[in-house]
Amino acid sequence: MSHVYQAVGWSPQKRKYDLLTALCMVVYMCTFTGITMATQPHVTFETLLLRATGTLAFAMLSFILVIGPLARLSPRFLPVLYNRRHLGVATFLVALVHGAFAILQFHALGDVNPLASALSSDGSFGDGGDFPFQPLGVIVLGVLFLMAATSHDFWLANLTPRVWKGLHMAVYGAYAVLLGHVALGGLQDEGKAYLWPVTGAVAGSVFVLQLYTGLAERRRDRSAANPEGGSGAPRGRAPIPSAEAVPDGFTGHVRTTVQADEIPDGEGRVVPLGGERVAVFRNGSEISCISNVCRHQMGPLGEGRIVDGCVTCPWHGFQYDPVTGCAPPPFDDRIETYDVVIRDGFVWVNPVANPLGTASRTARLPVAAPTAQPSGEAP
Repeated sequence: MSHVYQAVGWSPQKRKYDLLTALCMVVYMCTFTGITMATQPHVTFETLLLRATGTLAFAMLSFILVIGPLARLSPRFLPVLYNRRHLGVATFLVALVHGAFAILQFHALGDVNPLASALSSDGSFGDGGDFPFQPLGVIVLGVLFLMAATSHDFWLANLTPRVWKGLHMAVYGAYAVLLGHVALGGLQDEGKAYLWPVTGAVAGSVFVLQLYTGLAERRRDRSAANPEGGSGAPRGRAPIPSAEAVPDGFTGHVRTTVQADEIPDGEGRVVPLGGERVAVFRNGSEISCISNVCRHQMGPLGEGRIVDGCVTCPWHGFQYDPVTGCAPPPFDDRIETYDVVIRDGFVWVNPVANPLGTASRTARLPVAAPTAQPSGEAP
């Protein structure tokens, strides 16, 4: 988290990440080149580089799309998630090399403008012939360029997080177009039948992981929003009480499935509230509630921890006061806060957010009474 813009926020961790990324790319290129030269010695250098960079870009974009689901399944993938921007920019550079060599090899030596030739040389969308695959590649490269060019906090701050996030969600459409480019292009060459199951397996894995994690989170939200619709309380927990009257002065509060004393100190729990997600945190004996959405890249604050008194986003380390929702100076980011109360051990939350920058009404865990000492024994 920084209050000034830098080209790249280099740190030892990011340097190691980028070096590992570059090493993996080099290993892939060398392995692909070696196998291709051994099995197809007639292939030219240009064609070899074209195929190597094309398959590498496809593999890297596929991996980018599964980083989020993998991080949901295991925290071991969080370091990869933190630096996903670097991997995205690297993917664009590989795709750019692939596109540049394609134009150089097939379109640069003719009388037609190379870009126009790439868009029209393999047919058009309305001539009734083969469906063109090169324009699909141009579309993908254009989307990757926009994403790489805006992969900086400057654009995030000026476009606003919501617009920036919407722009970068275009990666899913770009991936669908990329599958069309691969299927209509390289996979139709003779002798490439073996690549169909490989490509299908990669694309299928991306789809299955995205679908599985999405359905799992949806079930979790529904379970939390309808705690009495299940077969009973989880083993080891007290049963959730039936509908009760809201405590005096807290009309409108909604009971969650979170038991206050089960939240570890310094951690939070994500709960659905009115179609949104909020994060209930415990800081010592104090229970507070804030928005689950980080203002930086909409990261899940409820999966973070309280560090130096501030809720710290698990994605990029942006921090917020758990009571006021304000970032520490000199930062001016603010998130929504919600009033809470504890009744019968459960956390109740007011679904109406406080004005930005307003301290929320928090609750405190009851202090356990000291255990009575037997008569005649020293405490």
